Amino acid sequence: MTDSDEPQPRRGDLDLSWHLSESPPEVATSELEFALMRAFEGFNRWQAECLASVSDLAATGPENALLHVIRMNDRPKSVKELARLTNRDDIPNIQYALRKLLGAGLVEKQGSSRTGITWRATEEGRQVTDAYGALRRRLLIEEIHGLPGFAERLAAATRTLNVLTGIYEEVARVAATHRR
Repeated sequence: MTDSDEPQPRRGDLDLSWHLSESPPEVATSELEFALMRAFEGFNRWQAECLASVSDLAATGPENALLHVIRMNDRPKSVKELARLTNRDDIPNIQYALRKLLGAGLVEKQGSSRTGITWRATEEGRQVTDAYGALRRRLLIEEIHGLPGFAERLAAATRTLNVLTGIYEEVARVAATHRR
């Protein structure tokens, strides 16, 4: 039997095989990864548009996310905490985003390099994040609320994504260990 003679993964009339998915488990994984990429980009666009609706700042999704993580629990956070909370290791990009948020007057720096620098939302930053939250409730949360059982599905998806994040982190470490 040659490669072309083997049954190809299908869903109805769709051929689901490609270089990343030759077997049903690979198809399921590839389809999830492709959906995650599209969801990530859609989420970033949503964040940027929602923030642009309530402020003059043109920010990317990740920059907007940092603003909200800084505001989380209304306590200052260090760059190290921000990186850990957002599962990022691109410290220079985080620092660039912080400078951008600082320049927009949405966050402020506290402390010094000797005592430790932390970041917190300014009064303007709190107003912007409150307005963002209100718009988010009105547009996104009301949409979700109208879908029966969707809150439970979101909770299950969150648990699944948290497990998947751990798996990706582990296999990334393995891949990095065995890099040529």
